[in-house]
Amino acid sequence: MTLKISLKAGERLFVGGAVIQNGQTPCELLILNDIPLLREKDILTENEANTHCRRIQLCVQLMYMDTPNLSGYQKKYAQLVEELLVAAPSTAALVAEINHHLAFGQYYQALKSAKRLVAYEEELIRHVQSA
Repeated sequence: MTLKISLKAGERLFVGGAVIQNGQTPCELLILNDIPLLREKDILTENEANTHCRRIQLCVQLMYMDTPNLSGYQKKYAQLVEELLVAAPSTAALVAEINHHLAFGQYYQALKSAKRLVAYEEELIRHVQSA
C-alpha cells in the first residue's frame, strides 16, 4: 500500500532509523513499502514524557521506531503498565487495546491507542484539578 506524505519546507520525517529533512520548498513523498515512520510533530521526546501515560506512549513509540532494542522497551512497558493499572484501574480497556496491537506487531496502531491513553489521562487530571 502506498502512503503519500506532504512535507512543509524544513519539516523533518523519521523513517526507520533515518531522519529526513525537507529543503526550502514543500514536497510530496510516496512511501512504497511498510516501514516505521513518524512526522516530527508526532514524536514524543523524553523531556515531554512527564506523566505515567506519556512514558507508556514513549515506550510504544520506541518499540515502533527502534526494533533492534525491542525487548528492553517491552520490559519497561510491562513495568509501566503494571504500575498504571494499580494506580488507575479505569485505564484497563485502553491498556488492553494497546496490548492487543502489540501482540500482533501492529506498533503504529498501538501508538495511536497510546495517544488515546494519554488523552484519557489528561481528562482525569483535569477532572481532579476542577474538583
